[in-house]
Amino acid sequence: MDKSTFGRLLRQARQRSLLTLESLADASGVSVRAISDMERGRSLPRQATLAELLDALELDEDERRRLLQATSSARRTRRQVPQQLPPDLAVFRGRAETLATVGGLGERVAAGGGHGGHGRHVVVSAIGGMAGVGKTTLAVHWAHQVADRFPDGQLYVNLRGFEDSAPLDPGEALGGFLSALGVPSSDIPSGTEERAAVFRERTGSLRLIVVLDNARDAEQVRPLLPASAGCLTITTSRNQLSGLAAREGATLVGLDVWSQEEAVAGLAARVGEERCAAEPGAAARLAGLCGHLPLAVAVVGAQLSAAPHLPLRAAVHELEASRLDALSADDRRGDVRAVFSWSYRALSAGTACFFRQLSLHPGPAASAEAAASLAGVPMAEARRYLRELTAASLLSRDADGRYVLHDLVRAYAAELRAQEEDDRHGAETRLLDYLRHNAAAAARVLDTRPKPGPAGLPPGVVRVAIEDRAEALDWYRQEEATVMAALTSLDDPRLLRRRTDLTADWVGYFSFTGRWAEEVSTKRVALEAALALDDPAAIAVNCASLARALAETGQADEADEQVRLMLGQLDRLAPAQRAATERSIGWVRGRQGRHAEALLHARRALAVYRTLPERNEVARELNAVGWYLALLGEYREAITMCEEALPILQANGNLRNEAATWDSIGYALHRLGDLDAAVVNYRRSLELYGEVLDGYNQAEVLDHLASAQLELGDAAAARAGWTRAAELLAETGSPRAAAMRAKARAVGARPGADR
Repeated sequence: MDKSTFGRLLRQARQRSLLTLESLADASGVSVRAISDMERGRSLPRQATLAELLDALELDEDERRRLLQATSSARRTRRQVPQQLPPDLAVFRGRAETLATVGGLGERVAAGGGHGGHGRHVVVSAIGGMAGVGKTTLAVHWAHQVADRFPDGQLYVNLRGFEDSAPLDPGEALGGFLSALGVPSSDIPSGTEERAAVFRERTGSLRLIVVLDNARDAEQVRPLLPASAGCLTITTSRNQLSGLAAREGATLVGLDVWSQEEAVAGLAARVGEERCAAEPGAAARLAGLCGHLPLAVAVVGAQLSAAPHLPLRAAVHELEASRLDALSADDRRGDVRAVFSWSYRALSAGTACFFRQLSLHPGPAASAEAAASLAGVPMAEARRYLRELTAASLLSRDADGRYVLHDLVRAYAAELRAQEEDDRHGAETRLLDYLRHNAAAAARVLDTRPKPGPAGLPPGVVRVAIEDRAEALDWYRQEEATVMAALTSLDDPRLLRRRTDLTADWVGYFSFTGRWAEEVSTKRVALEAALALDDPAAIAVNCASLARALAETGQADEADEQVRLMLGQLDRLAPAQRAATERSIGWVRGRQGRHAEALLHARRALAVYRTLPERNEVARELNAVGWYLALLGEYREAITMCEEALPILQANGNLRNEAATWDSIGYALHRLGDLDAAVVNYRRSLELYGEVLDGYNQAEVLDHLASAQLELGDAAAARAGWTRAAELLAETGSPRAAAMRAKARAVGARPGADR
């Protein structure tokens, strides 16, 4: 699917909605020319622009999905050039002096001169003493002005330095940057320093704009600085980042509130020049009551635009009637709370309630589906509320189309919520249920193993349609920051159970994308909640997942603490849970190379499973026992155990574990010297793993097969097998990919390797 396909679908959707280009432009805020270029297949919209178009067209869910899929497909066919900048503000006004100052810096970078003639990148820190002063707006506007001089694209991240949630970890920001630059997830390291090194390497010859918004301090920024003299880095922060000036040669740009003239011009841009000219005194007074704060002026302007016949003096009277509180301790010129209250009272009752509930969202940005679940309203209703709040400047949208509450707006909404009888617990419960149930749906798509069908959703929780792996991964990426924030900030003791369960269906996503470090972080929090509940089953499950993630990142020895905790729960578990926990302990000990202990725990698990009715679990553990026996040199007994397992697995259609069992038999035959029979078994295992799309375990079998082929004298086949194993492991981020590449290179270096 290409850009022309998307354009055709967009044109058909517009025509079905009985809209002209001009009327769609008016409804969406997207220019006629831009829409025309999209329909003719000349361009694709940014995420935020596409969301505006879809909202204006008022499409049903199926139509929205078709257009979203067409856009995603078209983007995959073109060279990956990141374009992460949020949309420029059409009514940007003022800041002429500041723009003139930074403009010269941008020209120097674009010309390849670097900063100060030393060949270094330029860092510009736009700082201000208060929130809402327009730091982000200025940075984004400036970046858009010079974007055409930086052909390799633009990167943007909100570092969340001054929000209710914890500041964004630089490693997480680097992960997003590397993905945007086209680095496969399998090649993205887990550590921050390693990610920073890859980022510097990838940007060393690029000409990029990098906007690091809302930074906490210089230490958060430093790992995110590109290495090229052709890159322009713009950093915004409420703190004066003097450390960047001292060590990185940053140019510091102080940003104060607007001047009186700029504030009036900003208001006129929103409500109309004629309207302000008709009441110049009232316009000036409004600007003063807003404290010349750009955010406050934007809110006033949005509300006056929605009431075109309201005299400006009426707005002045209402603002004057409110007590003006200081925005910060050292500047009492603005009263954002009064402006917010005026804006809030103009909302419909449903939108006002939605606004209050939205302040409970713990993450930096909310998807429409998460917002709807928080408020417990249907999607169509939620989208209507979100449009009204965006139009009132109480919400903005990020580059991915998600909804962002400015921190002051969030604080105001939280104050309103605290004053009323609202069901905070119910809202937070619905959000966690939304994240948990849709993760389960995504996991069923991502993991081809049979799983139970979708459970009924609790009332008010939105179900997202997830039909293929691309949609599953998109949903996980969209909500990953929300899950991390929810785990760390929703501390109501009544939510502990949901916190322990929340990450269960994220394991497949973390494995598929190789995000082991993220899995370690989430599982530690889930385990902490399970320990607080003193729930032995939850402790065991989360310990098992955490130990696995540690092992996959080369930290298997650090999993001893999880093994200790699991051992401590055994006597408290039901038989099936106890057997599963013994199996998990055996797996950890196996990855640690402690095969005798692994066999002991596998035998214990098997003994319990033999007393239970589920024969599949018996067969699965028979193979585990057989595998550890083979590793300990007991090859005949290993084959006997695995041969007992095979008919049970085949009768139940358990292809994945049947594949594992053929591999175990092949391994034992291999060590007994029957290479031809071993190869037959390995190939049968590979075939079955291929049917269930299990690339990770295919790599394991390819390693075994390649060893047998090399012993049989087929060096070319062995090299091909190890090369393919490395590719499959790299896709999951496994550090063992390097070992497979090394084996392939070693074979290639042998005399006569290609014969």
